[in-house]
Amino acid sequence: MLLALFAAIVAAGCAGITDALLNMRRLQFKLDNVNNFQLAGVNLSNKTSISDFSISDALALKRAFSNRSLPAQFIINVAAKNPNDGTSGTRQSDATLSGLDWRLFIDGKETVAGGLASAVSVPGNGQTTTVPLSVNVNLYEFFANEGYDRLLNLALALSGAGGTSRISLDARPTVNTAIGPIQYPGRITIVDKEFR
Repeated sequence: MLLALFAAIVAAGCAGITDALLNMRRLQFKLDNVNNFQLAGVNLSNKTSISDFSISDALALKRAFSNRSLPAQFIINVAAKNPNDGTSGTRQSDATLSGLDWRLFIDGKETVAGGLASAVSVPGNGQTTTVPLSVNVNLYEFFANEGYDRLLNLALALSGAGGTSRISLDARPTVNTAIGPIQYPGRITIVDKEFR
């Protein structure tokens, strides 16, 4: 009797672990938008071309470029979707994204890396949840050979409505499960075109 009870508990535990792993792998990600873009301390919101800069902004940017430094700070918002909503034979379950190890690619060039600042709950309702990632990158370090005007145009493109089309993330999510945090077995590429 005791052996049968133990076997039932182990079987239930294995089924729970299998469900947790399957549900974790169903999480989907895509790039949503870029916001709060600052370039060498100049806010690029509502700017679409170099002619939109004030004289003081233009001087600050030119001075930073001359000093071989063009630091950019911005937020990449990643949309996370948990399709484990209880339909299509899945069990409804929420997921907690406890880590997201990422590397940022701009125009196909690897730049900086980072992680998730704090855990994010992704409810199992099929809706998307925003996962904000803070980025600090010296654009001069990676794109100085493009020249001043092209580098500013790159920054403007990144800060604009279509900014996510120029970037991608190579990432490895970690999800909390009933048996503890589990890291994805491999890295994934997160882009703006579709959930992956």
